[in-house]
Amino acid sequence: VAHLGVSLGIFLGLDKLLKKLFVSASIKFPSALFGMFCIFVILNVLDAASPDSAASVVSFFSPAITFIQRWLPLFYVPSLVVIPLATKGIPASAGAKIGAILVFGWAATLAVAGYTAVAVRGIVRTKLEPTEPTPKPAPFTAKEITTWSIVFVLSFGLAVLSPGALGSFPATALPFLLAATVLGYMLGSSFPADLKKVLHPIVCCAIAADLAAFLLGLFTQRGFESILGAYLTKNPRDPGAGDLLMGFLGSVILSFSFSMFRQRKLVKRHAAEIFSAVIASSLFSLYSTAAAGRVLGLDGQFTRAIVPRCVTVALALPISSLLEAQNQSLTAAVVVLTGLVGANFAQTLMDKLELDDPIARGMATASSAHGLGTAALSAKEPEALPFCAIAYALTGIISSVVAAVPVVQQSLVALAG
Repeated sequence: VAHLGVSLGIFLGLDKLLKKLFVSASIKFPSALFGMFCIFVILNVLDAASPDSAASVVSFFSPAITFIQRWLPLFYVPSLVVIPLATKGIPASAGAKIGAILVFGWAATLAVAGYTAVAVRGIVRTKLEPTEPTPKPAPFTAKEITTWSIVFVLSFGLAVLSPGALGSFPATALPFLLAATVLGYMLGSSFPADLKKVLHPIVCCAIAADLAAFLLGLFTQRGFESILGAYLTKNPRDPGAGDLLMGFLGSVILSFSFSMFRQRKLVKRHAAEIFSAVIASSLFSLYSTAAAGRVLGLDGQFTRAIVPRCVTVALALPISSLLEAQNQSLTAAVVVLTGLVGANFAQTLMDKLELDDPIARGMATASSAHGLGTAALSAKEPEALPFCAIAYALTGIISSVVAAVPVVQQSLVALAG
């Protein structure tokens, strides 16, 4: 427990330090992505100088990496839970068009990334070698489920009977809403494999959290939307359950560097496939989304807001600002929904498309469904995580760089309308 606390604490502390440095320097680029690449480079340099030292560093952080891998999907759920707040005020007709662009665009982007990786490997004739074995997370125990169930019941009573017992309502409701989220994930993780293809643990987790919010809103007479506001306050001085979970996102990204390092030889060997797939899918995603919105007659403001649908939220918001989109809540909601679609259906679609090797599957999933897709695939196929991690980072970076080019920026705005 002490080893886990120290190793995980270093990740959390490094993430906070990098954020402060980037804010003070007015750098908009996500600090965690920068940190991930720095750790990856440091590990490679250390491995070249002293392989034993590099192995010791990896071993030291293994408890934190195992913890993060086990709970990975949970850290992406809060944005999904509060989607009812983010989509208020959007007409039904516009919502239907956005939904169509989201689903068909995701499938097309996945296919472009996957087939590009396969095609380039055929050109360069790089032989596919097996990945380093990665242990799968341990299943949840009856003791864990019982403990969280007790927290769920007791904290519900506290939140209803004494809403300000812990200083504020979000703080008092935090244990109950956190327990509901965790139990939803545990329940979803226990489903048979066939059911998980339809109802992914992330979906079950979000539904459980929303039902808990509705229940608490009913008993406290605060209403469903008010409870969702307490779930994700976005206030570091008074965080809710969602804020607590999302506080691990930077550490999650930092931990990806160790997965990339573990598969470093494979990543280096397949650099041509990786970069070609990310560049192709990034350009396709941006321009196809803008074009689809124009063809379907979607309002230009909505179209520009959803153009960065395949980019992680941290980078999607700056891209939508570059495109003069005013509804950034819609941008965040569409990004999360795209990830949700990918988390649920990426494996099934890739099986249908006969994308079988971990490189193509990792690149296709992360390039089309960013963090949520990465979390879902890595939980079932850990060997694909290194390629998910690099594609997840590069898709955001390349899309941001491309969107910042004036000619590209103007063409996307003109195409979207």
